[in-house]
Amino acid sequence: MSGQMSGRVTIGDFSRASHLSVKTLRHYHEVGLLEPSEVDPGNGYRYYSERQIPQAQVIRRLRGLQMPVAEVRAVLAAAEPEQRNQLIVAHLDRLEAELDRTRAAVGELRDLLGRPDGATAVEHRSVPATPAIAIEETVARQDILAWWQGALGELQATARAQGLSPAGPSGGLYAGELFERDAGHATVFLPIATDDPDGQSTAAREIGRVRPITLPATELAVVRHDGPLTGIDLTYGELGAYVTRHEIGVDGPLREHYVRGLLDTDDESDWITEIGWPIFRSDPST
Repeated sequence: MSGQMSGRVTIGDFSRASHLSVKTLRHYHEVGLLEPSEVDPGNGYRYYSERQIPQAQVIRRLRGLQMPVAEVRAVLAAAEPEQRNQLIVAHLDRLEAELDRTRAAVGELRDLLGRPDGATAVEHRSVPATPAIAIEETVARQDILAWWQGALGELQATARAQGLSPAGPSGGLYAGELFERDAGHATVFLPIATDDPDGQSTAAREIGRVRPITLPATELAVVRHDGPLTGIDLTYGELGAYVTRHEIGVDGPLREHYVRGLLDTDDESDWITEIGWPIFRSDPST
């Protein structure tokens, strides 16, 4: 009789008892997650055992936590409680990490929506040719942060080992392809003091990935970004809009100067990054 529990439970009654829809129960049967205890060979009706109700309730909660079907199956198949708990805890850790990313994205979106137009001051700057040591490579955009951190540390260690004196903050040059095609040429550099009138650092020697270079002179539109690099795209956006609005952009790599950054402090909120966009200037003296 419908609604009455017995050893043999119809799919409708099992649905009401487990709070899993009939459609969901059929899907779980098809993927081998929760199979009926009996299927009528004549009409294909599915029947369950009342002993399967606790299992269905576990499945519903795990799926409610967005655990993939394959992982739910592994949890149910675990022979030992410790193994089962490890699988669940690993999934919960991933959920917490995803929640942290979501919170960060929400915070960035709120900052973006509340950001006043024209809030960033833009400076036009003439940058002379600069001797430096550098690491250059074609890098995938998804790897750029890890590569950048490693390159900065290597430059600092090389300068210290060779007794070189930094002549300014470290920086980076980033080709447009890095943004347009998700991979492109990147250069991380450290300006080096030199007495050579030709602008070449005679003291710096090529070791491993590090080599001496001369950064070319350029004209830049420069803005300052304060804090972590996670929101630097907003500052890039404002600078790009400014350059486009004034029609002064020219081809060339974007330039960053790490006025206070990874080499100076672990406190990302205290970082200062200058972003430079190459421009055409008819009045370089102003």
